[in-house]
Amino acid sequence: MLIYCFLSFQTNLTVVTEFFLLGFPGSQLLRNIIFLLFLLVFLATTCGNLLIILLVAISKILHTPMYFFISQLSISDILLTTNIVPNMLHILLNNGGTITFTNCMTQFYFFTVSEVFECLLLTVMSYDRYVAICDPLHYTSIMTRAFCMKFIVLCWLVVLIISLTDSLTIPTFTFCGPNIIDHFYCDLIPLIELACSDTFILQVEVFVLVVPLVITPSIIIILSYAKIIFSVLRIPSSTGRQKAFSTCSSHLIVVSIFYWTIFSVYVFPTKGEMLIISKILSLLYTVFTPFINPIIYSLRNKDIRKAVQEKTKKHSIIKLHT
Repeated sequence: MLIYCFLSFQTNLTVVTEFFLLGFPGSQLLRNIIFLLFLLVFLATTCGNLLIILLVAISKILHTPMYFFISQLSISDILLTTNIVPNMLHILLNNGGTITFTNCMTQFYFFTVSEVFECLLLTVMSYDRYVAICDPLHYTSIMTRAFCMKFIVLCWLVVLIISLTDSLTIPTFTFCGPNIIDHFYCDLIPLIELACSDTFILQVEVFVLVVPLVITPSIIIILSYAKIIFSVLRIPSSTGRQKAFSTCSSHLIVVSIFYWTIFSVYVFPTKGEMLIISKILSLLYTVFTPFINPIIYSLRNKDIRKAVQEKTKKHSIIKLHT
């Protein structure tokens, strides 16, 4: 509610009242094919992440810190994909589409929330794997339910406040035209490029507030996995090393995909990449990463497969008796 009030107050400072998102150029046939592909991915993403959230909630074997964090990751992925994909599908069908200034700021806000939250969550998950492998005897006493809840609540509060700060700064800029964004959603860099007024304040905010929330977690994750790898290599048996590494392999895959795309777009961009390659990379972390996360954690995780089998078997037994 606060963001809407602020945006309404700033209307008189903004010449541009809406933006035009170009989306993906190409023939109508190509865009229709891409539309069907992304629609299927969107439906599969939503169903897959909802299934994980439901399984973690109702299955006792999944009532552990790791699966609690996985369910939070699914919540973040649903928030991200529902914020980006529906409007992107509309843009594909119409060869571009307009979005109001307020809706653009709202989309940018929830995009920032989901991305920064995932950065913090992946860090918490790496710490969980670090304790599980490097200090297994004290795992249950360290990773308590209360401890995990405090971590998650703190992460949500931090990202909601930080994201709101940036989202309230952008409307103070003057957008006098053009209003064309060569992207499929309202992202930070295209908005900065379109602003007619000085954006130094926003750049300072990003550098002071957002960058540490991306760089610091990545450093913590690297250090955690360095210690994990060192501990795994010290295990005498190959079976033990394989079992230990399998407990964090899924998380390592998700971390690698997420940070590779984020750093490619925001940390090491070039002008040539911003028009074509940046869109492709943005698709990876806004559309396909939320899609493959449930696949990685379900196909590579015997506990989740076991939970699905138990619930399916239980449902079949109940159905037979009725």
